Amino acid sequence: MPTFLYNRINRRELRQRLKYSAEARTTLSFYRYTPIANPAFFRNHLYGLFSEIGVLGRIYVAQEGINAQISVPTRRMADFKAALESISFLQNLRLNIAIEDSQKSFFALTIKVRSKIVADGIDDPTFDPSNAGIHLSAEAFNALTDDPETIVVDMRNHYESEVGHFQGAILPPVDTFREELPYVAELLADKKDRNIVMYCTGGIRCEKASAYLKHLGFKKVFQLEGGIIEYTRQVRAKNLPNKFVGKNFVFDERLGERISSEVIAHCHQCGAPCDTHTNCANNYCHLLFIQCNKCREKYQGCCSHTCREFAQLPLAEQRQKASHLIFNGQRFPNAHFRANSEVPLLPQT
Repeated sequence: MPTFLYNRINRRELRQRLKYSAEARTTLSFYRYTPIANPAFFRNHLYGLFSEIGVLGRIYVAQEGINAQISVPTRRMADFKAALESISFLQNLRLNIAIEDSQKSFFALTIKVRSKIVADGIDDPTFDPSNAGIHLSAEAFNALTDDPETIVVDMRNHYESEVGHFQGAILPPVDTFREELPYVAELLADKKDRNIVMYCTGGIRCEKASAYLKHLGFKKVFQLEGGIIEYTRQVRAKNLPNKFVGKNFVFDERLGERISSEVIAHCHQCGAPCDTHTNCANNYCHLLFIQCNKCREKYQGCCSHTCREFAQLPLAEQRQKASHLIFNGQRFPNAHFRANSEVPLLPQT
């Protein structure tokens, strides 16, 4: 087991290493709601196991469980699975393998202890996130959603559903899961006896959301097993009708994976059909938005003329000005750190 339980190499160097690496890697995700008595101890144990194997990615550990989005050296997949099986509460996990994999999804291993693996805003001590709704396979999901009386709810954020979603789904106009739970509960308050089907990227959010609706007295709550990722795998493997249109947003360097050929979103700058997410090239803004190739060239990867002009300034001048300017609704007094940061500032789930 390694001596250091944190990454000690410059992130820029790690990015360069990954960029030129020829090693085959497999991108995947997994989660489990399970009591973890000492998350900090478990975090260190997990870091030792995974760094030894060469795992990269982002993992959150809390007393309620674990949430992981990672990439594993393909040749070490057997070792990775053995490491999981060595931990009693991580045995027999479902691993959601990426649908489209550039093999460049993560460049460092980060494991953090949090109060919850999915921030939900729930402070009711009687709420049990493991008491989830009925899990549906892709085939069962298609059959149940063929019924016009079934309500389908997208439990992701608006910037995710904007580029892809299931046909006929309710798409809450929210930025975070914390906002979405009360929004959906109020929206469906008079429909507690209807069939309600919830879905998300890999299952973790709709698992908690379905448990929350059950906690509030909803009678017929279902969730898509394994989320959009597992649904797509099953649809392709079994040649089933695909009810998902567009692209699946993912929280890593790829920012999306193609599910169907339809492009249902538009460039936020010119309105042309486009579903390519990017972060503003001005590191003091880093706004997540949709940008077509034409606008990317015009704005040099920035979200506005202001950011484009700012990003062209020398770094020293950027640091000097950033302390009193506002980008993306934020001030950055610690300008030296932000200007040199290589961390992709993706929205929080």
